[in-house]
Amino acid sequence: MPVEFDVIVAGAGAAGMTAALTTARSGLSTVVLEKAAVFGGSAARSGAGIWVPANDVLLAAGVPDSFAKADTYMAAVVGPEVPAARRRAFLTAGPQAIAFLQRWTPLRFRWMEGYSDYYPELPGGMPAGRSIEPDALDANILGDEMRNLNPSYIPSPDGTVVYTVDYRWLALIARHPRGLAVAGEMVLRYLQLAAQGQKPVTMGQALAGGLRAGLLAADVPVRLSTPLVDLFVEGGRVAGVIALVGNRETLIRARRGVMIGSGGFEHNERMRKQFQREPIGVDWTVGAASNTGDGIEAGERAGAGLALMDDAWWGPMIPLPEGPYFCLSERTLPGTIFVDGTGKRFVNEAAPYSDVVHVMYDGDHFPAWMITDQEYRNRYLFKETAPLLPYPQAWYDSGALVKDWTLAGLAAKIGVPAGALRATVDRFNAQARAGRDTDFHRGDSAYDAYFADPTNRPSPCLAPIWLPPFHAFKIVPGDLGTKGGLVTDARSRVLTAGGEPIPGLYAAGNASAAVMGRSYAGAGSTLGPAMTFGYVAGKDLASNS
Repeated sequence: MPVEFDVIVAGAGAAGMTAALTTARSGLSTVVLEKAAVFGGSAARSGAGIWVPANDVLLAAGVPDSFAKADTYMAAVVGPEVPAARRRAFLTAGPQAIAFLQRWTPLRFRWMEGYSDYYPELPGGMPAGRSIEPDALDANILGDEMRNLNPSYIPSPDGTVVYTVDYRWLALIARHPRGLAVAGEMVLRYLQLAAQGQKPVTMGQALAGGLRAGLLAADVPVRLSTPLVDLFVEGGRVAGVIALVGNRETLIRARRGVMIGSGGFEHNERMRKQFQREPIGVDWTVGAASNTGDGIEAGERAGAGLALMDDAWWGPMIPLPEGPYFCLSERTLPGTIFVDGTGKRFVNEAAPYSDVVHVMYDGDHFPAWMITDQEYRNRYLFKETAPLLPYPQAWYDSGALVKDWTLAGLAAKIGVPAGALRATVDRFNAQARAGRDTDFHRGDSAYDAYFADPTNRPSPCLAPIWLPPFHAFKIVPGDLGTKGGLVTDARSRVLTAGGEPIPGLYAAGNASAAVMGRSYAGAGSTLGPAMTFGYVAGKDLASNS
């Protein structure tokens, strides 16, 4: 392996691969060093929603978006914590990054029609959504490299081509005719592509696979099982890295600079305990297992400032025995409530997932449970369990799921006051029958209705909990990854605590403090900025001789 390149990128996730492709296509010799034995990071595991306003894909689909509309919305969502220059750099460069990827990779994108922004009622918000996702990718393009792709969090069923927007309707397969129609479309898409000799993959597998295919075409080496040990600083400039190559620490020099795209620190228990609130740990995240904050700590040793280290891309998780399950549509569908240890509701269950966990922490709502009934079980898909079928016994055995034929019995089993739980359910049921949640306003936002049941009346978001047996799912504060990290500017340059750029050092993705601040504008607010600021870093590296 050569020991000098123009650019070294740490991390083969969405941010790192986008940065590497940008520098390579600008004529710079580039290498990607990846700690794991697979490439793709958390991006490969994800649904691959991408929030990049006013890009060409949206405009071609007739979405009435613009920089001004997106800037108004994002300013309202993010607030003053993120500098306006950085926010506007994202909105300016985002469409350029999408166009660049469609030029230099096999990736093509599609509008996630109907998937609302998370706060669509705010100025500039869009109830029909402005997120995009990858179209199906032929895995044959990768050849043998396909075996090195990090697996998805929840694999698509064999013999199907599934897009993120399909899951909305699959959950309603027993309730809405479109559920069956979408299931048929998924199979038909697969058969059509397979008949052409393709091996179609979608979502995170398509995104990471497409980025890797772009690097292959640009002759950019991706060195797997090559973790970053530290940054090499010479003459006040980051001039390379110390990496573990085989069993030896090796200096690899960078003539232009180093881009850190090595992900967050969600799997580093020491860092989580240091920076974040209890209850916390490494068991409730679905981020890539290799994300242990190596790049963040290396940057800090080089003098970088840190921000948002107490925050994450939170989401309510159910700690199932097979691994934490990100509870998305399941908590939004009618016939559910969240209660805490007092037996009382504390949140709009259908709110953006990060907000739900913020409420859990801010109000100390632990333990928390999602209460449902048999009517809910009869109606809706839950994870891979079809309507009417019993939940897996292993869920009960693990304690993640509790069942009883009475609310009083359920309350005793989960350790909440029976009278309080009964009163909570009675009050919620009255509101559900009236079609208005006056306590927490579930259903008032267009976002609340996205994963809800349009056949349910009078509200698609609310249904009484009345039919035994009753169920309680344990809810814990999980995440898609951490969102705190190295402080960067509008050019993706890493800054010191005093706000000065560290020469030769860049960062993007979850290794950097999020441009979304403490909020979450819409589906893909992780990947959209990660790829955009990877692109920005690559362009800046290319422009600095």
